[in-house]
Amino acid sequence: MGMPKVVNGQPPSSQAKKQQSISNFFSKPSAPPALRKETSAVSVRSQPEQTIASHEHIDEPSLRQNGGAPISNGQKRSLDADDENRDPKRSRPNSVRHDSASDQEDDDVVVHGRPASTFPAANGSAGRKPKVTAKTSKYLFSNSGAVTQPSEEHPEDDEETRLLKERLHQKFRKKLGRPDSIAEIKRRNHFVTEETQGGEDEAEEAEEDEPEPASKSKGRKGIAVKKGRDKLTPLEKQVLAIKHKHPDTLLVVEVGYKFKFFGTDAQAAAKELSIVCIPGRYRFDDPPHPSEAHIDRFASASVPVHRLHVHVKRLVSAGHKVGVVRQLETAALKAAGDTRNKAFERGLTNLYTKGTYIEDQEALEAPITAPDGGSPATGHLLCLTETYPRGWGTDEKVQIGLVAVQPATGDIIYDDFEDGWMRSELETRLLHIAPREMLIVGEVSKATEKLVKHLSASKTNIFGDNARVERVEKPKTMAAQSYSHITKFYADKMMTGQPSSSQVESSQETGTLLDKVHKLSENATICLSAMITHLTEYGLQHVFDLTKYFQSFSARSHMLLNGNTLNSLEIYLNQTDHTERGSLFWTLDRTQTRFGQRLLRKWVGRPLLDRARLDERVAAVEELRDGEQTVTVDRIKRLLGKTRGDLEKSLIRIYYKKCGRPELLTVLQSLQMIAQEFAHITSPADTHFRSPHLAEAVASLPRIGDDVVQYLERISLTHAKENDKYGFFTEASETEDIKDHKVGILAVEQDLEDFRKVAAEKCKQKIPEYVTSSAIDFLIELDNTNLKHVPASWAKISGTKKVSRYHAPEVVRLLRERDQHKEALANACDAAFSDLLGEIGARYQAFRDCVQSLATLDCLLSLADVASQPGYCKPTFTPETVVSITNGRHPMVEQLLLDAFVPNSISLSASATRALLITGPNMGGKSSYVRSVALIAIMAQIGSYVPADACELGLLDAVFTRMGAFDNMMKGESTFMVELSETSDILKQATPRSLVILDELGRGTSTHDGVAIAQAVLSHIVSDLKPLTLFITHYQSLARLASQYPYGELRNVHMRFTEQDEDESGQRDITFLYEVGEGVAHRSYGLNVARLAGLPKGLIDEAGQRSESMEVAEGRRRLAFLGDAAEKLMGVENPERALERFVGGLEML
Repeated sequence: MGMPKVVNGQPPSSQAKKQQSISNFFSKPSAPPALRKETSAVSVRSQPEQTIASHEHIDEPSLRQNGGAPISNGQKRSLDADDENRDPKRSRPNSVRHDSASDQEDDDVVVHGRPASTFPAANGSAGRKPKVTAKTSKYLFSNSGAVTQPSEEHPEDDEETRLLKERLHQKFRKKLGRPDSIAEIKRRNHFVTEETQGGEDEAEEAEEDEPEPASKSKGRKGIAVKKGRDKLTPLEKQVLAIKHKHPDTLLVVEVGYKFKFFGTDAQAAAKELSIVCIPGRYRFDDPPHPSEAHIDRFASASVPVHRLHVHVKRLVSAGHKVGVVRQLETAALKAAGDTRNKAFERGLTNLYTKGTYIEDQEALEAPITAPDGGSPATGHLLCLTETYPRGWGTDEKVQIGLVAVQPATGDIIYDDFEDGWMRSELETRLLHIAPREMLIVGEVSKATEKLVKHLSASKTNIFGDNARVERVEKPKTMAAQSYSHITKFYADKMMTGQPSSSQVESSQETGTLLDKVHKLSENATICLSAMITHLTEYGLQHVFDLTKYFQSFSARSHMLLNGNTLNSLEIYLNQTDHTERGSLFWTLDRTQTRFGQRLLRKWVGRPLLDRARLDERVAAVEELRDGEQTVTVDRIKRLLGKTRGDLEKSLIRIYYKKCGRPELLTVLQSLQMIAQEFAHITSPADTHFRSPHLAEAVASLPRIGDDVVQYLERISLTHAKENDKYGFFTEASETEDIKDHKVGILAVEQDLEDFRKVAAEKCKQKIPEYVTSSAIDFLIELDNTNLKHVPASWAKISGTKKVSRYHAPEVVRLLRERDQHKEALANACDAAFSDLLGEIGARYQAFRDCVQSLATLDCLLSLADVASQPGYCKPTFTPETVVSITNGRHPMVEQLLLDAFVPNSISLSASATRALLITGPNMGGKSSYVRSVALIAIMAQIGSYVPADACELGLLDAVFTRMGAFDNMMKGESTFMVELSETSDILKQATPRSLVILDELGRGTSTHDGVAIAQAVLSHIVSDLKPLTLFITHYQSLARLASQYPYGELRNVHMRFTEQDEDESGQRDITFLYEVGEGVAHRSYGLNVARLAGLPKGLIDEAGQRSESMEVAEGRRRLAFLGDAAEKLMGVENPERALERFVGGLEML
């Protein structure tokens, strides 16, 4: 190994040649000094990794245990065994390779900050007691069982040997910090206590802070201490601090001309955005986790600045909560300030989630389509809380409060209601509101939790997408805290005069603002307070200033369509592939604007109950359909066609001060176009419409004209289109700050122009021109042949073979001054733009009303377009509860079918026939018939024309349906359980003015139980509740109930069909006529459906034989019953009862 073979003057034995102890390794060699240094360095640096590991046991103090005793034979054996395993052939190349580098590597090792002369010798005399510190005592090797023997005394080491020892000791210390070191193993096995660990950490920190003494070897300076692995850059410290404040937020950090993700955020972003993640530390632990202690940089991923919102939108759509961290100071102002030597100050400027992302400018211009073919998400953010009405107990009945806000439009819905264990009321509201995001305050019951999870995680419901769910705690005193919070929130705004334009105009007097909010229930107040707190984090709390748009969901001015009705009647989505095509909304939607489409969606889900409003809307549709005012109607259509963008969303973005300059220009120009289209109209009478609904909507459009023109006159058209903040305002409307900084920039540029003469004098040349090279401007370019007069203070920036380009100190100073003016000008322009947005936001109410009027006209024109189709008629309304339809058709099936739809009529009245018991063969058209009746009633109360020859309708307060067979595994309910639970809800909520549709009730259980339940429910509905009812069944025995109602309250009808004679194979062909006829269908012809479904012929034949034998057996049983009844009729006992049984037997037969 290149080591001396003489140890302490004793000739070595063969064993000593093979096994060398650490003390021998450190002994004073007899070789010349030059060779000694070279060979020692080689020995230290040529150890394989396992040899270094063996040295971990031999720290200075551990070489002499028990008061300076030499190491034992047992210890020697453990060390020598490692040397035996080492390949001697591999040592020599290492020695050769390291010889040449030994001199260079003298300075690589860092000494512990103390003079080398004070370092204790490892192989000193036995009488010298080593200094055992608290740090080294942990690593004493103390498992030797052999008797220690006194070691030989060695002479004191010289300086070079001590330096070698210090280097070896330093390597040993570095090895201790690694996760696979003995120290770490001892930590994991709890051999190191927290106190000693803390002492060690403090010692290491002290070492890192201490300056390294200069090396005395060859007069060279020592290498500086390397930065510790747990040291973070100022940027990383900023990110770490913000991340600890917002641990659930995915941070996007502005770093120069990029936005970066760090740690686990980079990992998540790389997965969602398909970008590269540079590996590094993923955890945001401080100090770093032991598994990442050797990594000194965070993992990172980056996106360019101009693509920020594209990527943020994708992350938000994936369900992440995204925070944008921006630089809060600019380079020029920072250079002029006191923090020029510190990192850029950064802060969280924007937070986004699904429900609060309103920065989507692309969606404002996009075509009107539903996401992924589903229903257009309404974008509501819903907050709900839950209490038990009778104290803590089971979750059978709960009181639920909710507040839903649509930040993109400013609409707010609130409600407080009691719900049963099925949570059907909550489901109805969730399906109507279709929130993108839910905020749950406090704990909720298991039934509510299951429903929320089921609806938020399913893409096949009306949400159109997965909903994001957040939770906040609910302290016991939250009701009182919420009341105080809301009072302070609105009182502060009233005191500062902030709501002067928005709320007071809508409330007419200031006092009603707080009154309206204080009338909310306790649960709704808690939700409102939680929502204000939640949206404050996103800067959207001002949406609650708009109390004009507070609406109660339970207001009885609209027909109630519960969740089952929305799904069964396919109001928003079809039941086939859960897309919008084939739904009632799809049938009626002929709107041209996005805000018109949203308003129509509200109309479809909330049909009117107010007779006056309904007549007014139908009359408006009729007038537009007839086209009497053709010129005005054409102008309205042309105006809607020219309206670009989503004005409703853009207005609320202006209100939030999140609108860009080009977008503001587009919005104001669109509003100006709307106002000017009907500028000649000053009152509703000038429109010449008979309908007050139309006249008022058109007359309200030009009222905003003056305000819009005033704002547009302050804006420079060209600069606004180019998003140039510096020239956005016209000269007359610029603020004093903008003018001052523009003058300052001009003054600096004049000084730069004047300096050209000074430069010419100094260089003894003609006046030079300024040039720009590599984006560096105001460079003085001089010919390389005439540089002898260039001052030394001029800095050469660039050059070519012919010319050189310089920056004079005066130019540098002026450019710095100009940059400061430019950035101050940018801040002044931003402040002026923000003030303009505030001014326009103060007129939000008037602008919003104008857009709402245009949306109303869009919806009415859409309904008029539907009404102009052939076969549609105007519905008439009566005070009585009546549904009378002549030749009615299914509105959606009619449009999707290639063949003609078979029309059917119906007549139900509270004073005559209230219920129809509908029987018929499978696939005979029973469900289509009852659905068409319900849909025609809903369309009529929306204000639309209906697909029928004639329609007379009394206003219905609700439509209830119980159709289809399905279980709900997510809610833990079987098929029959779902069936009866829905029926139970209907029986609780139905009134005499409701329309109830029950389809095949009782089929989910045995025949006898099913018949009994169906008969009991039908009897209860007809006799007690008395709503208008359509009851579909395959239990023909229920038809006897009609005889119990002599005035015809219940009538039997069936879907007609024709049955052909048997063919050669013994099969009968059934022809469905899809017409409603009087009477009962006594067979369901299920085998015919089995044949259509493609079941094997042998199976169908066997089923037919069994069916016939069962029918014969049933006929014989009924005949026997009839004979028994006849025999009793002939007797003398109770003749009336016997006659009743006899007639019943005849009916059954």
